[in-house]
Amino acid sequence: MHDALVVLPTFNEAENLPALVARIRALALPVDILVVDDGSPDGTGEQADRLAAHDAALHVLHRRGRRGYGGALVAGLSAALERGAAAVLTMDCDGSHDPAELPRLIAGLAEADVVVGSRYTRGGRVAAWAWHRRALSAAANAFVRLLFRLPARDCTSGFRAYRREALVGVPWPRLHSTGYSFLVELLFWTTRAPGRRVREVPICFVDRKHGKSKMGLRQVLVGATDLLKLRAQMLAARASLRA
Repeated sequence: MHDALVVLPTFNEAENLPALVARIRALALPVDILVVDDGSPDGTGEQADRLAAHDAALHVLHRRGRRGYGGALVAGLSAALERGAAAVLTMDCDGSHDPAELPRLIAGLAEADVVVGSRYTRGGRVAAWAWHRRALSAAANAFVRLLFRLPARDCTSGFRAYRREALVGVPWPRLHSTGYSFLVELLFWTTRAPGRRVREVPICFVDRKHGKSKMGLRQVLVGATDLLKLRAQMLAARASLRA
């Protein structure tokens, strides 16, 4: 077991998973990989098992029951902590996150507790996105910063690195988001402790080449509703403390 572990949530990524794992391994990084598959009907889970049979540092977690990005990340991050990982990284499996940036995220943990691969910090950018996707992403981040005053410009990036200590303090039973709003919720809990350090590393986000995006209008609306509920809960908790 290496000190660092990369969590890869997957659903219908059979076309993308082997190439991504090969690119990570080509970096010769001392990292374990944990594939968390949500019962993909396209055989992604079986593909992951075949890769694991030839890679002792690649592990597979098959989830059953209710699917969802947030639930898959909770399962993966919890498993990483149970395995004793000192640093945990998360990234998408669709090719939008460049594995070549992993060394910079890991290096960032030398001076930060949470490192965000950011599209919106100086030097970051998005490639091959239609204007409405850019507008939606910018609006979502502005909405999140307004609600929670998070110490990052890219609050919805799933390309991150966490020190173990930042994750241990997360109240996992209180997390309720199931979609991509989970990333906002997790950023809130991992950065709220006094003295917690956050760093953004510029990345180029590239739209997926294979498969179908899971982000649609329904996911956006559900995510916004989850975040409004979380904000309401926070305000209610503060009010009860003052009472």
